Amino acid sequence: MPVPLADDDLRRSLRARLTEIPGGLFEMGTRRPTFPADGDSPRRKVKLSPFLISPHAVTNADFAHFVEETGYRTVAEREGWSFVFALFLSQAGRFMRHPPGLTWWRAVAGASWQAPEGPASGLDGRHDHPVVHVAWLDAAAYCRWAGLRLASEAEWECAARGGLERKKFPWGNDLTPGGEHRMNVWQGRFPTENTADDGYVGTAPVDAFPPNGFGLFNMTGNVWEWVGDRFGPPPSHAGAAHDPTGPETGDRRVQRGGSYLCHASYCDRYQVHSRTGNPPDTSTGNLGFRVAATL
Repeated sequence: MPVPLADDDLRRSLRARLTEIPGGLFEMGTRRPTFPADGDSPRRKVKLSPFLISPHAVTNADFAHFVEETGYRTVAEREGWSFVFALFLSQAGRFMRHPPGLTWWRAVAGASWQAPEGPASGLDGRHDHPVVHVAWLDAAAYCRWAGLRLASEAEWECAARGGLERKKFPWGNDLTPGGEHRMNVWQGRFPTENTADDGYVGTAPVDAFPPNGFGLFNMTGNVWEWVGDRFGPPPSHAGAAHDPTGPETGDRRVQRGGSYLCHASYCDRYQVHSRTGNPPDTSTGNLGFRVAATL
């Protein structure tokens, strides 16, 4: 969907909010994958040029400004529905369509970024939460308007690691260091009981929890984040790849970081190396994005 571009002053303002990442050589991936088909193994050297990335995911307030300026309608709004987590619905039995085997997701008519749980819901109290129900196509449209782009998958992982090497999380290897929750994921028995020990049942504010070593918030947990790359296996060539951008073809785009629905019992994908992929028109209540730029 073509959208007008933001004026130069706004573009400069949006770019000025980004954080510079020094680039250089880092190790991407993991030695022991939980789900080998995800393609986050083997561990490999990657060399990156310096780049810019947002300290947090795009918020509902950010996206509302974009929509106000452009009149843009998301994939979910044009198609008339999106997937909502069943426990968020007061009458989940009214919405029985779900993806194969994933009964906790329900297709809800009228669910969108403005109405995350359907027509009776809204954004009150959530303007500083990450926008959700955005497809890759919507994220790409926002980036074109803003004069920015999505991070490459390698850039995203380098940024998420925050300067640490061979660690699972942006802060180290312990899920809850000293008993402290450092990200928004599921506690309890998935998918029927979330004890919300981390303080949140659904999304959290984009700057919840301490930032990583680069000053970036919620690089794991909260919402899955679209990146620019197509989903595919890691490169098989030897030596360090320089500024890789993923496969040239493929019908899925990469998502990174996990979400508030991740739990070790079924979706142990909230580490800095974790990845999954979906078609670019996919829209769910735990899927957002952050922006990046070339220096």
